[in-house]
Amino acid sequence: MTLPLVPLMYLAVGGAYLVVLPALLLLYLKSRWYVASSIERLLIYFLVFLFFPGLLLLSPIINLRPQPRQLS
Repeated sequence: MTLPLVPLMYLAVGGAYLVVLPALLLLYLKSRWYVASSIERLLIYFLVFLFFPGLLLLSPIINLRPQPRQLS
């Protein structure tokens, strides 16, 4: 018995589009947000537009806000 290839491919492509690539994009955004050049920022905006459904899916889970400062 062989597994159907088409449903597995849909699952792999859908998982990559909705989970894996947006998570990698969020990590990249966290590391480069304040130091990106104008061309790089344009590419980042395009990728956010492209992977918007996945970013919406991950937004309640992943919190990339800066930590509060420690005041003495």
